[in-house]
Amino acid sequence: MNRKSKIASILAFLLFPICAFTQTVVTVSGLTRDAKSKSALAYVNIIVKSKSDSSFMGGTITNEDGRFTLNNIKSGAYVLEAVYAGFKKHQQEMVVGTLSPFLDLGSIELKEDLKLLTEVTVSSSRQKDGVSDKMDKKVFSLSNNISQTGGSVLQAMQNLPGVTVQDGKVQLRGNDKVAILIDGKQSAVTGFNGQTGLDNLPASAIERIEIINNPSAMYDANGNAGIINIIYKKNKQEGFNGKIGFTGGLGALWERKANLPTIRPQYSATPKLNPSVSLNYRKNKLNTFFQGDWLYTQTLNRNEFSDRTYSDGTVINQQVKRNRTTTFATVKTGIDWTPDAQNSFTVSGYFNREKILDNGDIPYFNKDFSQRLRLWQFLEDEVKYTAVASAGYQHKFKQPGHLLHAGFNYIFHREDEKYFFTNIMPSYTGQDAFKLLSDEHVSDLNVDYIRPLKHGRLETGMKFRYRSIPTNMQFFPGLNSPIDANAGGWANYKETIPAIYGNYVFESNRIELEAGLRLEYVKVDYEVNPNHNTYSSDGYDYAQPFPNVRFGYKLNSRNKLTAFYNRRVDRPNEVDIRIFPKYDEPELLKVGNPTLRPQFTNTFELGYKFNWTKGNLTTSVYHKITDATITRIATIVPGNTLIYNIFQNAGRSSATGIETFLQQELSKSFTANLSAALYRNIINAFTVTNKYPVPTTYSMAEESITSGNIKANTFFKIPGKADLQLTAIWLAPDIIPQGKIGSRFSIDLGAKKQVQKGKGELFLNATDLFNTLRIKKVITGNGFVLRSTDYLETQVIRLGYSYKW
Repeated sequence: MNRKSKIASILAFLLFPICAFTQTVVTVSGLTRDAKSKSALAYVNIIVKSKSDSSFMGGTITNEDGRFTLNNIKSGAYVLEAVYAGFKKHQQEMVVGTLSPFLDLGSIELKEDLKLLTEVTVSSSRQKDGVSDKMDKKVFSLSNNISQTGGSVLQAMQNLPGVTVQDGKVQLRGNDKVAILIDGKQSAVTGFNGQTGLDNLPASAIERIEIINNPSAMYDANGNAGIINIIYKKNKQEGFNGKIGFTGGLGALWERKANLPTIRPQYSATPKLNPSVSLNYRKNKLNTFFQGDWLYTQTLNRNEFSDRTYSDGTVINQQVKRNRTTTFATVKTGIDWTPDAQNSFTVSGYFNREKILDNGDIPYFNKDFSQRLRLWQFLEDEVKYTAVASAGYQHKFKQPGHLLHAGFNYIFHREDEKYFFTNIMPSYTGQDAFKLLSDEHVSDLNVDYIRPLKHGRLETGMKFRYRSIPTNMQFFPGLNSPIDANAGGWANYKETIPAIYGNYVFESNRIELEAGLRLEYVKVDYEVNPNHNTYSSDGYDYAQPFPNVRFGYKLNSRNKLTAFYNRRVDRPNEVDIRIFPKYDEPELLKVGNPTLRPQFTNTFELGYKFNWTKGNLTTSVYHKITDATITRIATIVPGNTLIYNIFQNAGRSSATGIETFLQQELSKSFTANLSAALYRNIINAFTVTNKYPVPTTYSMAEESITSGNIKANTFFKIPGKADLQLTAIWLAPDIIPQGKIGSRFSIDLGAKKQVQKGKGELFLNATDLFNTLRIKKVITGNGFVLRSTDYLETQVIRLGYSYKW
């Protein structure tokens, strides 16, 4: 070996440890915090760039505890960046040496960027609207629904894609069997097995609405059309913050159709008032929140003109006019306590008082209006109270997303109704009344567990519910009273539901799979006053599986296919089986049916989603098969003109349809979305027997109709931090029990403007701008045809202001 070779060998030997260690990779870790509150920041983007040329060397995001880990970082000089929405970008130099395989950067503190935070809040809310990437739900922020700001939740939802409103109920794909949740839970305010209260729930209290057409096994099995989840506002910022608002409005600005003779005036220029306040204080481990709303409205709630033609040639003309005054007060408050990073507790309370005062007139005339046959005047004084107490506990395991949640929910709901009637006949006048008192008690216990896996997650849990509703109806008949006093008395509804579920989610680069099963046992007992003249105690029970499957395939980054299957149930609501006749319309009575049973539905769906730079298109094709279809059947007793509306199980029905949702940003100042649905509903031939007041059999041949709807929303950004929304809705003729409902069309318009450096907001909107919305129906029964047109109040103009800090 020559001298040069020896020197090279020695240098190689001396430098080998250095060269070898230079190739060793290092693990870098750290913790991100809010510089002001010192609390950990989850999901912060961590980026590592080369100091010499700014080339990307690695990256990750922090977990729920704010911690991050960067693996396989070679020694050298770098720049580390921490990026998080609403905070200033953090940069620091980082030197990775050769002496240790692990490097702990300690705490990295990020400072709030108030300007950026405001910009993100304004811009991101609209981006959240639309169909989720899983295509299992649609999410809509109510702050974007300018044309319905200041109204009720029901009014706000009628502008959402895929949603229609009919007879005061929300429909998904033409079906009103929708489960309504508040913050993920069922509530007496919105109904357990039906829908109530949505027209009085202020939209000002709501953050967003989720529409879930294909729920997983984690949700209750009730509601074959799907689930609508109403999320209340809740601020998460540090310190004291809040929002106040006030809305005023007028409806029924002019008379759409004059009253029939001899009745009291319709409501006109009806006032709407809605003050609201939202407060939140967050400090370290404690967060307290308060939401208060008061809604006062006068409404021409119903103004229906109809004629009944009987097989013997008799024709009766009538009008149902109902002037309604409603006050709706809501308070929601609670405390979130996080003693450490792994555990949190929430205790909350909700109280609501709803008072409805109805003044109504129903005149009845002969065929040519030459003789008034009867005038029925009524006063309904109804007060509803709801109190909810909730407690929840959540444990976060060290693994991000690994959670255990347990909660208990108790609900008390009182329904106190008083009806007073004046029955004016040609030869006498009678005074009648009835009183209904109903107290609902609901206790829910639930436990949910989520475990992340390498390629997905596992969800499992249980729920137990006990619900009781004692009800008492007292009739006070007057002179020659039409009231059936022997149909009153007491009744008691009891419901017990234990359920368990499991749900598995798998995801790879191309394939998504979600498969779940919910096992549910239901026992319902309905105890009836033994002196009731028609019905006796009844009930039912079942133990049934409710599976769900979702399969997704990503063709590429822009195209995706999905397939869904689920099985769901619709249990009769307590008011659907309630044995007492209601006399707010004395010649068209509504009576419950305690022999009513649940309906079960199987749903199959195929979906396709295409994304492009500034928009997306989603299309779904579905088919539903329902057994023991619940529907209301109207019959008359031979020799009598009274119509009795009673719920029945009508056999099998089906619905097949296609639904499309298109969203496009046409420019920085103009965005639009368009939704369209086309479906065919079929009700197979059936025969049922209405037992009240005497057994009456009704048979109907197969009925079918092809219907649909089109809904367009356009959004304009106007210079000066202003926004404009224009909404157009067209609903095609559709099938209803024993008949059809005509087409409907309306246009809504709304504008809002930010003031006071973005802290204040003014808005002005008008619903049914051209007053075109009216409800036409034709119902055919055993020996009669009923045709009606409702000119109820639909046009409302509102002006409002809100301020946040």
